Amino acid sequence: MAVKIKTSAGTIEITNEVIATVVGGAATDIYGIVGMASKNQIKDNLNEILRGENYSRGVVVRQEENGVAVDVYTIVSYGTKISEVSRNVQEKVKYNLETLLGVTANSVNVFVQGVRVLPD
Repeated sequence: MAVKIKTSAGTIEITNEVIATVVGGAATDIYGIVGMASKNQIKDNLNEILRGENYSRGVVVRQEENGVAVDVYTIVSYGTKISEVSRNVQEKVKYNLETLLGVTANSVNVFVQGVRVLPD
């Protein structure tokens, strides 16, 4: 599926992969986020942090009537306040989708898949 935006010059289609990449980039910029997690760890057999090029594997985008709903699967750093980090992810993802792509995010759900202890 793709989000279609009609303009006076024609139609713009933004695919879910583009939306997922923008969401993953926004999420990993937040302090306290170590990386993205696989949305289905049992199926993918991945317990490791996904690298930067795999942003879209930790993001699920669903089309809704007036925008999109986004699920973000993250791994947070030990010692950070998870509720605060998750709220920051929600705000930044919503802001980036609206400013960069012109897409309205109806909901941004953050799922913390793990906590990583980082070396000093």
